[in-house]
Amino acid sequence: MLRLTWVQPEDLLGHELHQAAQDGREADPIAARWHAAGGPRAPLRAGASATPASPYLRALATDLLDELAELPSELADQEPTELASVMTRCPDWPVRRPDPTDVGDGGGTPTAGTEVPGVSPAVAVPRLEAAWLGRAAGCLLGKPVEKLPLHGIRALAKATGNWPLHTWFTARGLPTELTDAYPWNRRSASTSLAENIDGMPEDDDLNYPLLNLLLLQRHGRRFTTADVARLWLDELPAGRTFTAERVAYRNLLAGVEPPRTAHHRNPFREWIGALIRADVHGWTNPGDPAAAAAQAHRDAALTHTANGVYAAMFTAATIAEAATGRSDIHACLRTGLTVVPPASRLAKAVHHAVRLAHSTVDFEKVVDVLHTTYGDYHWVHALPNTALIAAALTHADGDFSGSVCRAVSGGWDTDSNGATAGSVAGLLAGAPAALPERWTTPLKNRLATSLADFNGIGFDTLAQLTHRETRHP
Repeated sequence: MLRLTWVQPEDLLGHELHQAAQDGREADPIAARWHAAGGPRAPLRAGASATPASPYLRALATDLLDELAELPSELADQEPTELASVMTRCPDWPVRRPDPTDVGDGGGTPTAGTEVPGVSPAVAVPRLEAAWLGRAAGCLLGKPVEKLPLHGIRALAKATGNWPLHTWFTARGLPTELTDAYPWNRRSASTSLAENIDGMPEDDDLNYPLLNLLLLQRHGRRFTTADVARLWLDELPAGRTFTAERVAYRNLLAGVEPPRTAHHRNPFREWIGALIRADVHGWTNPGDPAAAAAQAHRDAALTHTANGVYAAMFTAATIAEAATGRSDIHACLRTGLTVVPPASRLAKAVHHAVRLAHSTVDFEKVVDVLHTTYGDYHWVHALPNTALIAAALTHADGDFSGSVCRAVSGGWDTDSNGATAGSVAGLLAGAPAALPERWTTPLKNRLATSLADFNGIGFDTLAQLTHRETRHP
């Protein structure tokens, strides 16, 4: 029997009840009606429950989803989604700092591949290539342990002498009882364990940057949310979408228009999907975190609201600052927070994570505190994952290996967290040669994807294509 994940009404209802409890909606009476009728709770880690609901329960779930959408949220005022409202709640909204000199071909465009004093080095192709490579390596590191509990990740790494985590996961030498207890991600073990890596396999954490590169090529930086929707329908296979993206895709096919696609029967609207789409917006706006955040907002609005959107804006602004090469990781993260409403749950979580990382020597203890504090959130939710990314980058002081290994070793959405940490740390490293060969050599300068004509493309070529879409000082 086909059980399509992330769209079954009976499963969406359980997730929406959880979302309502987190965003301040009084949903107890609706929850009581659902459970009294025999409705199940949301699947803990999977995208669909094991068995389909009865026709009655499915119809009831659909009705209750619409009732939940009408409930007022006590957090609505401090966690708006519309960009103008977000900006009014950000007292330190960034203003682009002009570079002190202007050099190049007479038109203000530095030569590709050069680092020019006084000009944002983010325009250099090698820096962009390091970011693409970093994103891929971090994603690949996290793929085999995606969906595993934190204690399982630690046990697998420790059993092979890879703790604290410092290199690829491997199945070699693992006792059978351990692999039986904590099986590798079934989609990824054949491509992402150390003994199996042969180039970068397809992953949504790389598909979305490719899509956004295509978005800029076709529509420029003035693209609209509707442009994002059309591009998805033209280029993104529905089966390559998950959580909020899959629901929004379904909504588009049902005639629902953005931004309603983000909240119509979409309980995943504060999860991590928009964050993993944010890199290109930051890469192409070096030194302009406000523009990067605005682009990320227009992209995210198709699928996400509130903290799901803030996570994308925070990531894009952080990356825009990192892309300049003039700031350390701590300044980059502070810049990212300037585009997030300070009273929001996401801002508070990131502040907490950064403080914790600064004050705690043992990162394992940092992770334990984060899991205790945010353990009520789903493992794909944007809030705990963004906090973990910020903690990993802070604790590693922006070092590449330290950043990706800490991000992945912290659990939750391991491949997405590794990818974002790798993108930021790759930018800070500045060039592919600055990344350790153990991370880059297995990638073989080859990326697999089902998108457009990108399959098999090299990271060097992607850097050149990204450079063409980059705003120059």
